[in-house]
Amino acid sequence: MDKSSDNKGKHALIASILSSLLLVIIFAGLAVTVNSSRVVPLYSQVDIIAGMVFVFVLSMIVSASIWPEIIEKRIR
Repeated sequence: MDKSSDNKGKHALIASILSSLLLVIIFAGLAVTVNSSRVVPLYSQVDIIAGMVFVFVLSMIVSASIWPEIIEKRIR
């Protein structure tokens, strides 16, 4: 493998992780906002954390297939 394909892989991994973390932060913020605006909480802390893990895993699956193409087009 040449050096440029190693860099593309590293950049794609970093972009996937960062975009997934951003989505998790947005999800957590919205879940906490909805929960705190109600008199009786709609979600428990376990529900929110499980949802964060679920969002992270799903977004990693999707972004791992999207980011390599985008990064390859940007490098060329």
